[in-house]
Amino acid sequence: MVNTAFLAGAALLAAVATGLTLWPLWRSGKRRIWGTLVGALVVATLGLYQWLGTPAALQPQASAAAPQTIEEGITQLQSVLQQNPERMDGWVLLARSQLEVGKVADAAASYQRAVQLAPDEPGLLVEAAQTRAQAAPDFLFDDIAVQWLQHARELAPDNERAIWLIGIVQRQRGQNEDAVRTWTALLPKLEPAAAAALQEQIDIARGKVAAEPASATPVTTAVASANAITVTVTVAPSLAARMASGKDTIFVIARVPGGPPMPVAVERHNAQSTPLTVTLDDGDSPMPTQKLSALKEVEVFARLSASGTAMRQDGDVESTPVRVILPADKPLEITLGQP
Repeated sequence: MVNTAFLAGAALLAAVATGLTLWPLWRSGKRRIWGTLVGALVVATLGLYQWLGTPAALQPQASAAAPQTIEEGITQLQSVLQQNPERMDGWVLLARSQLEVGKVADAAASYQRAVQLAPDEPGLLVEAAQTRAQAAPDFLFDDIAVQWLQHARELAPDNERAIWLIGIVQRQRGQNEDAVRTWTALLPKLEPAAAAALQEQIDIARGKVAAEPASATPVTTAVASANAITVTVTVAPSLAARMASGKDTIFVIARVPGGPPMPVAVERHNAQSTPLTVTLDDGDSPMPTQKLSALKEVEVFARLSASGTAMRQDGDVESTPVRVILPADKPLEITLGQP
């Protein structure tokens, strides 16, 4: 029997988690796309419960207790997929559920299994590429993610999300002229608010093209360094034994207070380089759609990571986030492991 209270709770959790993950779409005016994706993942969450609550849908001879939490559902679904690894829809459901509980690296791996089973599904390719970038140490799209996006666009030339992300890839890689062409082609397909937000990014990219000689490395402009934050990170003595292993990574992160978890600036360094002093500016933005130079306030913190990935994992140590009014009037000092 379906547990109504669990369904309601799962739906709420899905809506909140997905809304935060896709916040950049809302901020850029793509509210119709945002609403569609949030609704889709809520349905997926309920599907996880119902599917695993009636596992005979996959294994007619099997029986299992209905999961009472998302984590239990994930565990059961993983068990089911071990016996039925050809179920593409199961891998997608697993990936979306893993995203809800913050297991981004696991979700990226699950999406990859799904893509192997259904390599010509544009929507799946886009989801998989975006999650793969979220799981990357610097939130960058690697060659595999780019291949997925390009194939998605070949299959569905009007896929707005694929076009938007391809433009982001081009900006991340310094291909500003290509990004201008990609995003300009997308403009007529968007609603006015979304088009206006994208036009701002096109203007920034076009300005980069005009400012940078084709054969030169990008130069730092006054705009790029605006609102830069100098951060010094030290490590408390209580973490000395852990630091001695030399296996940990330190991330210095700035993000919008109360906003989406995606950083607006992030730097990655070997933990043995502490005490560490870095300067966060627009050049450290993993996404060109939101930068420090455009913000009035951020929260800054450091994370000691054993996995080497910027998404928080079990065992990571984080400092307490510090709110900084921009432009910062003095350097910020952070101590990891401080009570």
